[in-house]
Amino acid sequence: MGSESDVDALSRRHFLKAAGLFGAMGMLGGRAAWAASGKGIQLPFANGERELTSDFPQKGEMILLRTRPPMLETPFEVFDQGVFTPNDRFFVRWHLTDVPTQIDADAFRLQVRGQVGKPLSLSLRQLMTEFDQVELAAVNQCSGNSRGFFTPRVPGGQWANGAMGCARWTGVRLKDVLDRAGVNANAARVRFHGMDSGVIKATPEYLKSIDIDHARDGEVMLAYGMNGEQLPLLNGFPLRLVVPGWYSTYWVKMLDDIEVLDKADDNYWMAKAYLIPDMPYANVVPGQTGFKSVPINHMAPRSFITNLRDDDRVLVGLAVQLRGIAFGGDAGVSRVMWSSDGGKHWKEAALEADHGKYAFRRWNAVFTPVSRGETVLMVKTINTKGVEQPEVANWNGGGFMRNVVEQTRLTVA
Repeated sequence: MGSESDVDALSRRHFLKAAGLFGAMGMLGGRAAWAASGKGIQLPFANGERELTSDFPQKGEMILLRTRPPMLETPFEVFDQGVFTPNDRFFVRWHLTDVPTQIDADAFRLQVRGQVGKPLSLSLRQLMTEFDQVELAAVNQCSGNSRGFFTPRVPGGQWANGAMGCARWTGVRLKDVLDRAGVNANAARVRFHGMDSGVIKATPEYLKSIDIDHARDGEVMLAYGMNGEQLPLLNGFPLRLVVPGWYSTYWVKMLDDIEVLDKADDNYWMAKAYLIPDMPYANVVPGQTGFKSVPINHMAPRSFITNLRDDDRVLVGLAVQLRGIAFGGDAGVSRVMWSSDGGKHWKEAALEADHGKYAFRRWNAVFTPVSRGETVLMVKTINTKGVEQPEVANWNGGGFMRNVVEQTRLTVA
């Protein structure tokens, strides 16, 4: 059970203060409330012109993809600053247009119902004081992160590589909450509902579900804290689901309802949306048909160089520090390999502190150019399951699960 000092760090008073702040700001009152600053950025693909904005509550400078529902991308240079992505620079992605602008934290209740022996209605205070508090470092990544690089182009938010972030999530185990409710023997899946909604009644509610055994594995969390602070509203305040190792589509924000089901979940967001080809790397040829589709779930490993960009200039014979981040998807990082000759030869990078198998892992290496001209640097991750990033980019009609080996082209003078 969480101690009083734990509760003080993320106290009910702070939740109430935040709720009042957002109510006063009228967050979704129209474009005037969430306007772009007029500054621009060019993302590294066709039609990649974007505005930068600092006008969203609790957010610093972000790349604006869409105002309503909000889609904000983390500028990539933020990932060079450390393992944990600051809350005010953490990406934002909502599906339904009406995101609540005020949360009455005192009145908020999480409902737990369905195939349980004892339905529950839990306040934030109860969640914070009546269950063991846990913390987990984990990457949260949009299924469509890097969609803008897909060729041919596909519909959807044209993200660069910034629809991801790593945070320390604080909350309670979903297992503990389900155990208190008493899950029936016929339980099959657990479904989660958020407080956002569509503007017309025909819009399907945003519902996601996971298998009952997964829900009770002790890793899935109900988080009320992020990097030692309360959740920002745009990242799910007051409560969000954390499904470590899985894509963000399952990390339901503003979570207010948990339903235990005794059958498969056929709601729109499970049966129709976020489906991928049941093929290695979710990869098909553009125009290909006749393949089986399944709901996206496990993340794939990825790695990036964070301190250098395409067309940066370095000097022949002068050592260059390389650094970056890697994550293993649904497993830990085993190795990070890098190449300075376009993938002909690979060397192992040094791994820095391990914050857990679901977190970013910093890495570093030293590269000394030996000849002038263009040099192609590449980096790839091999996770603890032996899964390695592919050197050829995948393609599918949803623009999902990109994890190709990244390249950075330098000019050596």
